[in-house]
Amino acid sequence: MTSASLWLSWIRLRGWVLNSCRFGRFNGGFDPGLEILDTKMVDHTSKTDRVLKILKIKKEESLREFYIPEYIFEPELEVEKLSYTPQCPVVVFINSKSGGQLGGELLITYRELLNKVQVFDLGEMAPDKVLHKLYANLEVLKLRGDELADQIQKRLRLIVAGGDGTASWLLGVICDLKLEHPPPVATVPLGTGNNLPFSFGWGKKNPMTDRQSVKSFLELVMRAREMKIDSWHIIMRMRAPKEGSCDPVAPLELPHSLHAFHRVSSSDPLNMEGYHTFRGGFWNYFSMGMDAQVSYAFHSERKLHPEKFKNQLVNQVTYAKLVGSQGWFSASPSHSSSWNFAQLAKVMIMRRHGQWDELEIPQSTRSIICLNLPSFSGGLNPWGTPSKRKQRDRDLTPPYVDDGLLEVVGFRDAWHGLILLAPKGHGTRLAQARRIRFEFHKGAVDHTYMRIDGEPWKQPLPKDDDTVVVEISHHGQVNMLANPNCRSKSIHDSSLSHHRDSDSSDSSDDEQTEEKRKFGAADTFKYPLEADLSHFS
Repeated sequence: MTSASLWLSWIRLRGWVLNSCRFGRFNGGFDPGLEILDTKMVDHTSKTDRVLKILKIKKEESLREFYIPEYIFEPELEVEKLSYTPQCPVVVFINSKSGGQLGGELLITYRELLNKVQVFDLGEMAPDKVLHKLYANLEVLKLRGDELADQIQKRLRLIVAGGDGTASWLLGVICDLKLEHPPPVATVPLGTGNNLPFSFGWGKKNPMTDRQSVKSFLELVMRAREMKIDSWHIIMRMRAPKEGSCDPVAPLELPHSLHAFHRVSSSDPLNMEGYHTFRGGFWNYFSMGMDAQVSYAFHSERKLHPEKFKNQLVNQVTYAKLVGSQGWFSASPSHSSSWNFAQLAKVMIMRRHGQWDELEIPQSTRSIICLNLPSFSGGLNPWGTPSKRKQRDRDLTPPYVDDGLLEVVGFRDAWHGLILLAPKGHGTRLAQARRIRFEFHKGAVDHTYMRIDGEPWKQPLPKDDDTVVVEISHHGQVNMLANPNCRSKSIHDSSLSHHRDSDSSDSSDDEQTEEKRKFGAADTFKYPLEADLSHFS
């Protein structure tokens, strides 16, 4: 073949690529409609090498359904015209530090398959900044008459890959943005427990990171159904200590969930003169006691020696060893009052609006879990399914995820926890409640351990002057994406829904202003009135 013929072949092939490529140009990057089998950069001076590389390109029609054009994220770029409307546009958030090396590998694969601007490393950019800028740009484009922007906003789905704490961080941001149509979320199990993914049918084992596995996951995301779950607001208030600090002590560094659990600023509506007030939220569980202490020890060890925690199975074995070393098996409940919850705090619950009742806590209880989803500690269900007799005699129900109720479960020790491995095993069912208040006795102990959705911390408590109050209340709902084998149940799918009150948000509460009823994870999204988006960068 002469050089002239080769050049003519190249011109024709280039024209075919330009007509086929959704970018409207071939820029050597990864296009969701194109799979480049040889990813090495070619010598641009060699027309033959360039032709051979393009001959290795083949179309992948399925990936285009998840594609979002670059101008949606970067307003200064020229608007890209598509000949179709993506059915399931996605934005992907990945904690590259989760799952040992898996997070980084997953980040690479998603950026290869999708437009790289729609895949974010949470270690580099927080989700609130991403979503603020994205929704601001979408609103501006809609004002300009951009129909594609309107459809992407309506069909947008989010994917978050990380542990339960990472997923909860994103959920807190979505709730605090207060979007008119908040996008639903699919969770990739990239942590140790993976209770959130397991609850909605995404599994609990760390995923494969190859291209085909990621494609299969994207297909599941497109077919998944939306499912609402309850969100829970938590406030902790104590008188400012005369000496020392009572700020949460994270295991060596601040975990993601504590971005949404922290002391409020002096200008915050929740702030009270002379008091320290903390606020946050959760979607899976809040726990206090020995289980949180074990989790704290695990996270501390992992921060000190990250090289030892590269494998999910190794992580689970290490966790089991810490259960024994922290006294969950061997210590007597009377060994320390700090391990005996009945001596540590008074618990008040609200079963019906406006009516507080004291909850009797068995003397042997060393851990209390306030459960929203039917998965705890790697897929176990502490509440179980009460028998029809128990439902009738104690007014109990199965654990629905959208009924405005928390299941409150107690455990004596790890031996008690092992009962969950039995087919119908469960913890001590203490109550179901719309609101819960823990009142720590003055000077009962100088600290306790708490945990939100897998992220633990050590909580110092003041030794004098006043009690410490932790109060949990219902705070709206968030949209999740669920697979057909989802173990979470909706009240709307049940014939037992008739005895539920329709309003579970405590609208009579005196703390219902917009800013007071937030998690502190993100500023409320404000709809832009003009096209200047520079302040969102």
